[in-house]
Amino acid sequence: MNLFISGGCKNGKSFFAQQQARQQADELGVPLYYLATMIPADGEDRERIKRHLKEREGWGFATIEQGKNILQALGQADPDGVFLLDSVTALLSNEMFDEQGGADEDAPRRVSRELVQFAQRTGNTIFVSDYIYGDAARYEHLTESYRSGLALCDRSLARICDQVVEVSYGSFHYFKR
Repeated sequence: MNLFISGGCKNGKSFFAQQQARQQADELGVPLYYLATMIPADGEDRERIKRHLKEREGWGFATIEQGKNILQALGQADPDGVFLLDSVTALLSNEMFDEQGGADEDAPRRVSRELVQFAQRTGNTIFVSDYIYGDAARYEHLTESYRSGLALCDRSLARICDQVVEVSYGSFHYFKR
């Protein structure tokens, strides 16, 4: 089963996703993979990574660092396993923005297609994304391009996934079961 989880930052999405992935892998008797998409840029990122590693400790996840080109992760894993991709938000940021300050505004369409292909090839992936595009504020062009690109990725995943859940302040709202 493919599952899409969205919600605000620090609302428990990652922990919920880890529980769902482990349960799914246990039920199916297949390997469990964590697709780590964050490429740390600062101390806060490194602390978040440490926290997530500690949360997953002893759960049986094989971690695959894949900050870009997500389909390449399939060459490092059994495609029949259960995958937890955390997060779509970081993956798109990595693909869209480079270290020199450049931006690839075609990245959202490409990443959206690749995420759908990933879901179709595996059939057992849990995707985690941040809901950052719902406020009414207007931002500069590249930020708006990123926000609308993330919304495209999220809509594409919501369409193809078997379940869609929004995590909000510890509450779980199922939009598709």
